[in-house]
Amino acid sequence: MPRTACVIAALALALLPAPAPAEEKKTTLVLGMVLEPPGLDPTSGAAAAIGEVTQYNIYEGLTRITAEGTLAPLLAESWTVSPDRRTYRFALRRGVRFQNGEPFTAADVKFSFARAAAPGSTNKEKAVFADIAAIDTPDPATVAITLTRADPNFLFSLGESTGVILEPKSADGDATHPIGTGPFQFESWVKGASITLAKWPGYRDAAAIGLERATFRIISDPAAQTAALLAGDVDAFPRFGALDSLKQFQGDARFTVTIGSTEGKTILAINNKRKPLDDVRVRRAIAAAIDRTAVIDGASNGMGVPIGSHYTPNDPFYIDLTGLSPYDPAKARALLAEAGVSLPLKLTLTLPPPPYARQGGQIVAAELAEIGVEARIETVEWAQWLDGVYKRKNYDLTMISHVEPRDLAIYANPDYYFQYDSAEFRAILDKVGAAADAGERGRWLEAAQRRLAEDQVNAFLYVLPQVTVAKKGVAGLWRNSPIFANDLAAVSWQ
Repeated sequence: MPRTACVIAALALALLPAPAPAEEKKTTLVLGMVLEPPGLDPTSGAAAAIGEVTQYNIYEGLTRITAEGTLAPLLAESWTVSPDRRTYRFALRRGVRFQNGEPFTAADVKFSFARAAAPGSTNKEKAVFADIAAIDTPDPATVAITLTRADPNFLFSLGESTGVILEPKSADGDATHPIGTGPFQFESWVKGASITLAKWPGYRDAAAIGLERATFRIISDPAAQTAALLAGDVDAFPRFGALDSLKQFQGDARFTVTIGSTEGKTILAINNKRKPLDDVRVRRAIAAAIDRTAVIDGASNGMGVPIGSHYTPNDPFYIDLTGLSPYDPAKARALLAEAGVSLPLKLTLTLPPPPYARQGGQIVAAELAEIGVEARIETVEWAQWLDGVYKRKNYDLTMISHVEPRDLAIYANPDYYFQYDSAEFRAILDKVGAAADAGERGRWLEAAQRRLAEDQVNAFLYVLPQVTVAKKGVAGLWRNSPIFANDLAAVSWQ
């Protein structure tokens, strides 16, 4: 090539723009959540928000509940069950450490479960652990647990946040500085604003974790949830509450929207020991006054499956009992008259922050007014609800969604905040545990659902939908919520 041509070619190459550097894969995530947890120890607090932050991220249990709602091993690699279904022998995963460097052994399992069953325990599933007759630890990698009676949901319960394994030396401080065996460790908590977790380098499979840091932003106001997503301040919002804005996101190419299911039994909870609510006719009147369809339309944008008892269509042996309490204002008025209730009946309706409760509660109050029940709305923050309603039982009515799976056993506890005390129901649950086979167990589970519906312990409304809005590129978020968890180990940017 002539020299002049070479110079021209060289100049032309010099004038070409430099290749753009390869864009680094993003490794941080900001998740929105509606409620701030009161603490970060799921074994001592009732709020599902604790598990939303910590479950599978900081803490792990012997088993895990998958995104599909099935059971899988976690800290237990395998297990065997005795023929009478009362003794479980677990082979534990070896080489696991807690985030403070302590090794995970069978002694930690024994400590955690004994702590959950102790007299002063505030574990919301305390009854599960109180039914443990003995825990044997023949070696550091083996645990044998014997129950006082068969419990068909025992392995499933161990996969919930209430069954996570704690490190004994750090357990007392877990509410503010949690220590577990999971892939993420606690980094910071700005009260009222955010909680940040960082990838834990000592995790047994740290190389497979795609995120380096995740921040949970607390945003209870629906309008603020929408604004945060649109402004890019939040990358994803599982259990998104601003359902009126959903079409806006569905039409925006920057976002993906998924709609799935949950275990959230949305109910109008009734204080069964408050007069005249201790009369089943009054409870039935309240239930008959409520149009489930109107509540679903107003509180969940038309998304939600009506229920007539404390079970969801996702649960084994579910039966549809909505026909036992149809919308019938005339019947409601007749029941109140039969019970000798003087009208107007004045009650309080306590509403916590979630949009489904605040919006649905307005509809419920208007419908109750049609039958002469004046439900005075009292809006409270989450901490107030947990203290006043859940702990002190200081309420008449409240609207809430119970998101724990297969939790019929809460109705066997007369000290639970419903204050429902039925020896007949407890006997039915005993027969569920003692059933010889799945068919018999199913018949008794159906009987348990029917007993709750006939006693109209609460007004059973609908199953809470799972709505997630996320930026394009966020992968691995659960479509459904068989438990309220955000499994960060499965999440990455594509």
